[in-house]
Amino acid sequence: MSHLDLVIKNGTVVTATDTFTSDVGICGERIVALADDLRGKREIDAGGRLILPGGIDSHCHIEQLSSSKVVCADDFFSGTVSAAFGGTTTIIPFAAQHHGQSLRQVVNDYHDCAGPKAVIDYAFHLIITDPTPQVMGQELPALIRDGYTSFKVYMTYDNYQLDDYQMLDVLSLARREGAMVMVHAENHDMIRWLTERLLEKGYSAPKYHAVSHPRIAEGEATHRAICLSEFVDAPLLVVHVSATEAIDAIRNAQSRGLKIYGETCPQYLFLTAKDLDRPGMEGAKYCCSPPPRDEAAQDSVWKGIRSGIFQVFSSDHAPYRFDESGKLAKGKEAAFKDIANGVPGIELRLPLLFSEGVNRSRIDLNRFVSLAATNAAKIYGLYPRKGTIAIGSDADIAIWNPDKAVEVTYDLLHDNVGYTPYEGRSVRGWPETVLSRGRVVVEDGALNADRGSGVFLPCELSEAANPNGALSPELDPRTNFGAEI
Repeated sequence: MSHLDLVIKNGTVVTATDTFTSDVGICGERIVALADDLRGKREIDAGGRLILPGGIDSHCHIEQLSSSKVVCADDFFSGTVSAAFGGTTTIIPFAAQHHGQSLRQVVNDYHDCAGPKAVIDYAFHLIITDPTPQVMGQELPALIRDGYTSFKVYMTYDNYQLDDYQMLDVLSLARREGAMVMVHAENHDMIRWLTERLLEKGYSAPKYHAVSHPRIAEGEATHRAICLSEFVDAPLLVVHVSATEAIDAIRNAQSRGLKIYGETCPQYLFLTAKDLDRPGMEGAKYCCSPPPRDEAAQDSVWKGIRSGIFQVFSSDHAPYRFDESGKLAKGKEAAFKDIANGVPGIELRLPLLFSEGVNRSRIDLNRFVSLAATNAAKIYGLYPRKGTIAIGSDADIAIWNPDKAVEVTYDLLHDNVGYTPYEGRSVRGWPETVLSRGRVVVEDGALNADRGSGVFLPCELSEAANPNGALSPELDPRTNFGAEI
């Protein structure tokens, strides 16, 4: 097949279901051959390497104005460059509506930001904070049909929170249209009540952010969100799960056959509440919601990953600089409630999971690929164009050196945040060469992609969002109940 533009040779191909030795033949933007002894205009020797689907980070905040009016440090150039160097070839950030805004105009504004800058491909989730009759009756149904088939709602934050009645409206619309709802599940009034009492006592340091977001607030809200979704028979994905109480609620729902999906993030495997208790304001770097918990919660999250309770592993990259433009926008001595919420992690998401998951035998390579790419592609309507290595799929590929040892320092990374919460951590396993639609975008430590060369991906309706449809085994948690939990 001498017509091939590029051949990746001598590596081990890994998908969510299979591991095999094969050359990968690429013509244009697509994979066109999986066979031995392929020849192409250019050949990459992947001997001793793993050939994995490019990662899909389906939860990240890029060039977004937060609910507290703080702007992310990363725009669509720095954010996508950082993602690419971490082995991710598709991101799904949020087009975030604020009160009074037209949802259609919000989407147009985010396209204006992303189009000229992104170096890898992207889709958009919507954030619904103002479900007016215009939004619910006209804009949202039309946007779903235009390829924006997933949206996030919040059960907390003063400027984002929906009440249960509004949640039911959004869930029932999603059921009717075949879209997927994601939920940030924390009990707002529990957090508000506890925050006020902590501040009354003078407890304002960053470490009290973790105290003010108790595990029971996450567990209660998760249970309530599941009840609301069950009431209107709508699938639901619970994002950034950190607490055992929330994991138990998701497990129970899945065991009853409900289409409830779970997502977790690196901060709940590698950080704890102790990180918020650092000298001065250093703990502010680790403030996110839900907050990191303790070692027992970390163990529960790992068990949820191993047993299939979590289908998705995302970064929840929320990049705020450690200065007055970001974390400390309310001042260098700001109380914990005024510290911008979120931690960076888009570039280290996959190396961290590979190092501590695969290389420490907590998960196998196929589960890694499922969590890193395939399940997100299926849940959010991008499969099989994205999320796998198959004939006809986009040539989105990360060539991994499974034994490469790296000590994490911020200087190694490519985001615009200025620090990493994983500074000094040693990881083993690293993506060395990354392809996006057949283009070699990262090679030999250098970026080979132009601004604006990424493309927007309209999302299809997915099997996961159909309350009555059958699920593939990778998305059906009931197939994993024999695993360790």
